[in-house]
Amino acid sequence: MTDSTACLPEQLAAQWNIGIAQVQLHVGDRLDDEQRFERADLLAAMRAGQEVSTSPPDPGAFFWAYQDAMSRGATAIVSIHLSGRMSATVEAAREAAQQVRIPVHVLDSGTTGMSLGFAVLSAARAAAAGAHPRRVIDAAEYRFRTSTELLYVDTLEYLKRSGRIGSAQAMLGSALALKPLLTVREGEVAPLSRVPGRRRALNKLVDLATQEARGKPVDVALVRFGDDERVLELAEQLRQRMPQVRETMTLEASTIIGAHVGPGALGITVSPAG
Repeated sequence: MTDSTACLPEQLAAQWNIGIAQVQLHVGDRLDDEQRFERADLLAAMRAGQEVSTSPPDPGAFFWAYQDAMSRGATAIVSIHLSGRMSATVEAAREAAQQVRIPVHVLDSGTTGMSLGFAVLSAARAAAAGAHPRRVIDAAEYRFRTSTELLYVDTLEYLKRSGRIGSAQAMLGSALALKPLLTVREGEVAPLSRVPGRRRALNKLVDLATQEARGKPVDVALVRFGDDERVLELAEQLRQRMPQVRETMTLEASTIIGAHVGPGALGITVSPAG
């Protein structure tokens, strides 16, 4: 079990029997599961300056998801979620877990995006192979402990509005031409550097991803929010510069993540192969 910030495509989640709790999105006076919002509508609302915010799933959503898993024969559940410093989602999962008759192991990944997604996939693959819950937990923990999130944003304004800016607050007030590069550290958004211009910043993002791989086998995800004409070019650069890559994914960001990072954001996840 995970939440929708893991950015896992529905088909992949279904293949590995992964339940996904939907984080809630507020756009204007509308509140609903994030999967019920059209990405284009959210982008248009954000660009128009409409109020956008997010809320964790209700504990009841977790409870019924856990009950459903139990009714289908589950004897234990591993429920892995985005950083508790970014959202109360993990607390909602823990509240629901106390009401279920089988063991539910709730993990705070300390991260989000495909660092969470790769951890969930590793856990699901271990479970499918018949691993004991402790081994499933170990597989997830290895991934979210060793994975790296690298993020480009056009502006810090959306992170500031959402209250998710973390220690990147120190970058506010820099020249508009300097584009922020960020990471996730100790459960919150943290600054990496400022680079003049979008093209240079994205090239720097690829440089950082290549350095992070350290020539070792890794899985890589390229995640975007909004149209980006360079995404295929960047994916090819990553493949050429990291020939040791085991799996490469090019994905759309969760709309919840998009609501915090803003249009034009692009992230790279580097995850050592377990």
